[in-house]
Parts: sequence; structure tokens; C-alpha cells
Amino acid sequence: MFVDEIEIEVEAGKGGNGCASFRREKYVPRGGPDGGDGGNGGNVVFQASTNVDSLIHLTQHHLWKAENGKSGQGARKHGASADDLILQVPVGTMIFDKKYDFLLKDLAANTDEVIVCRGGKGGKGNARFKSAINRAPKHAEPGVPGEHRKLRLELKMIADVGLVGKPNAGKSTLLSCLSAARPEIAAYPFTTKHPHLGLVHVDLDHAFLMADIPGLIEGASQGIGLGHDFLRHIQRAGILIHLVEPAPADGTEPWENYQTIRRELITFDSTLGKRKEFVVITKSDLPEAEEVQKQFSERLAQNVWLISSATGDGLKPLANAIYAGLP
Repeated sequence: MFVDEIEIEVEAGKGGNGCASFRREKYVPRGGPDGGDGGNGGNVVFQASTNVDSLIHLTQHHLWKAENGKSGQGARKHGASADDLILQVPVGTMIFDKKYDFLLKDLAANTDEVIVCRGGKGGKGNARFKSAINRAPKHAEPGVPGEHRKLRLELKMIADVGLVGKPNAGKSTLLSCLSAARPEIAAYPFTTKHPHLGLVHVDLDHAFLMADIPGLIEGASQGIGLGHDFLRHIQRAGILIHLVEPAPADGTEPWENYQTIRRELITFDSTLGKRKEFVVITKSDLPEAEEVQKQFSERLAQNVWLISSATGDGLKPLANAIYAGLP
């Protein structure tokens, strides 16, 4: 199951209490105070990791709590500080404070991390309060409570290239042909239920990351269809690959389909309209494909690619051109 947006609570650990004790040894008269300090509570830390691709593991608990610090003891023994609670999330996770609705951190690179809640300080033992005036202090400080927060986590995938297009345009098939990713592929719309990432190797030394986004339909930017929940995943993509089916099974016109998706992208985020775009006509083995390619080339006044994932026609030149066009 793929989860890319959740709300959770996090709480740092409480500091350990300071100890109030006095030295008691047979041959040490008036030993004095010897209470140790409490340890600090653990912080709550979020860390980006390429080993994680979804937020589903964080849905196991509503509240994630770090350990408390240990209390101090006699003989000036200080309590141990608690370890930090480190929660790993996918690269591209944005962490928002739910109460005030502001961005705490965008974990956009591997190993990026942020402390969202700091653990409480440990209390001082009574040995800390000994003075010339007060030689036998009987009080010690309690530990400070850790911070508590309600968070909203939102994942925006980090990919060099984003595949967009109508359902059944051939996005998943193209991804499976160019990379080792194996998204579900079938002859019906909305086969892809969540984004997939694949590493496309151009040669032994060069590669780029490609994301397959669920098919978009008219009204996607307003919440219609499956793709609306995942439009944000292409906001980070440096290049958009717009796949167009030359002979849609529903009888729609390829040019109108292309314009529909463009409108939805721009409505969702106006900067997507300025993003570098490769227009690709899929299924070149169909008789209508070349005519559609010619029509698009004339209307867009740019190179329009013609490929077939089934036969492999045009895939290698397309991959090379995409890599050469990366920002």
C-alpha cells in the first residue's frame, strides 16, 4: 500500500528527575549532599532515506514518543540521557506543523534530517545546590517535559523526469521498458493506483530517475479521478514527458486530450506550464500514429517523438535525448 500524506503526533522524552540524597558512610561524618542529575529526554528526529518509499510505516501509531531520561541517583550518579527517536521517511517528505500550518522542513535529499521535538532537560540533583550558606540542600529539580507536536507529512517524490498523460497512454509500459520498475500494466484505464519510480540507465555511467504518475483526466486539479492526489509528485520533476495515445479507445481526439492535460497541470501549478516538456506519441505500430505525430509537430512547432514500447521503436533515442535535456 502506498501512503503519501498522513497526520501524526510526536512527543519528545521527559528529562529525568534530579536526586536528593546524602552521603552515608561509616567513617565520613557529615558527608553532605550527593544527589546526581537526571538525564535528558530523547529528541524526535525525522530523517530522509532512500530505503523508504512510502509513509505507511508511520501509520502504525498515532503517537510516536521518544524515551524519557533516567533519574539521578545517590553518590553523584547522573541518570542516562535517552536516545533520540529517529523516524525515517522517503526523500522528498515535507513536514508541516499542523496547528500553525507552516513548513518545518523539506527533506529533499538523502540523509537530510530535522529535530521536530526536543527532549526535556534533566533536573539537577541536590549536590548542585550546596553552598556556603546552604550546606545540606534537601531539594532537587524535576525533569522538564519534552515538546509535543501534531504534524502533517506530505510526500513529493524526487524524480528527474515525470510521466504524464491520459489513462492508458502507455506511461507504465514505458517505465517498465526503460527501467527495472514493474508497475501493474493492463488493458484498462486507471491500472496505476499510485506513483512508481524507476532508474533509467542511459549507459554504464549515466542514469536518471523517472516517475510514473496515475493517469489524469479533465478536472484532476479539482479532485476528479485518481491522478489529483498525486499531481504534487511531478512538481519536483525537471522534465515532463507527455505521452499521447494516437487512437484512444474512447474515441476522443489526441490533440484535445493533450490540451486537457496541459490545462489541468497549469491549473494545479502554473509553473508546470513552463516546465521543459517532451511530447511523445506512443504505440507507433498503430496506423494512425505517424499522422498524429505530424499534426502535433505542426501545431507545436517542435520535435514530437514517436515510440512503441511493444517493439522498442524509438526508446533508446528518447532516453538519450531526455538525459541530454536534464537541467
